[in-house]
Amino acid sequence: MANIHRGEVPLTIGGRQLTLKLTLGGLAELEHALGAGDLAGLGERLAAGRISARDIIGILSIGLKGAGHRLADDEIAALPVDEGLGPVIAAIAALFSHTFGEAEAAPAARPPVP
Repeated sequence: MANIHRGEVPLTIGGRQLTLKLTLGGLAELEHALGAGDLAGLGERLAAGRISARDIIGILSIGLKGAGHRLADDEIAALPVDEGLGPVIAAIAALFSHTFGEAEAAPAARPPVP
């Protein structure tokens, strides 16, 4: 079962209950796989909303590996999306939100009060 406090995101796909999680190594793999030079480029690439089916397979592969699942890309590609892509895209969005959201939610540094 996914623990959102650890950055894990649940995903049910093809009748299987899975967990996604990004690690630092996973982020590096995603930068390379999606042709982003750095984390900012990765964020821009994803924020543009242009994502291919191959991108989805790669993100799921890396996220599943980060959560301890060992599925090959061809196994992920064969998973049926009976409920449509909506739940898959929502899980991917939650994965990135959990990964990057903490930094965005942090309060801005305030100057010391004299």
